[in-house]
Amino acid sequence: MQRFPNPLLDGYRNFMNGRYADARDRYRQLAENGQSPHTLVIACSDSRAAPELIFDAGPGELFVIRNVANMVPPYEPDGHFHSTSAALEFAVQVLKVSDIVVMGHGRCGGIRSALDPNAEPLSPGDFIGRWMSLVKPAAEQIQSNDVMTAAERQTALERVSIRNSINNLRSFPDIKALEEAGKLHLHGAWFDISTGELWVMDAETRDFIRPEI
Repeated sequence: MQRFPNPLLDGYRNFMNGRYADARDRYRQLAENGQSPHTLVIACSDSRAAPELIFDAGPGELFVIRNVANMVPPYEPDGHFHSTSAALEFAVQVLKVSDIVVMGHGRCGGIRSALDPNAEPLSPGDFIGRWMSLVKPAAEQIQSNDVMTAAERQTALERVSIRNSINNLRSFPDIKALEEAGKLHLHGAWFDISTGELWVMDAETRDFIRPEI
């Protein structure tokens, strides 16, 4: 029988002796009463940018969707499989979150691949390539900017992609209606892995600014 990864078992032991022990009653309450997170965070699958750690969230506080490059596809009720859209539907319609945060991060591999005109498919299905085509128009515009450095182009697309995902959120009729009624609020955020800085998107100007801490 193949062994379960030891680092995970070690981490589980630490969890049971630390975080779970400290919040045992909270976990039991969540098990009995269900979850009622206040915020949905759409984040990247990157192991360096975990929302629960960045926002120091306890159990039951955040509902998290993670995918490559923290992207939201447009509303497409076409009968196909839509994991991100399904999770969005659950968070909004069942959990009734009051806030949705699209959180990107620096040095995102998915964004880097979108900016690489020579990127080759990783498999015959080219799943990442097809997924990253969601930001292809913006990537092509940024690629052609010779004044910017490669790092500046990457940061630019990481932030433009966040705005693009927020626009796509508004293509979902229920999300658009709830936002217009003031019952749901959409936010953008960008996390710099190297410095720990969090930048949030101003709702009016759409510029990214450092919040006061």
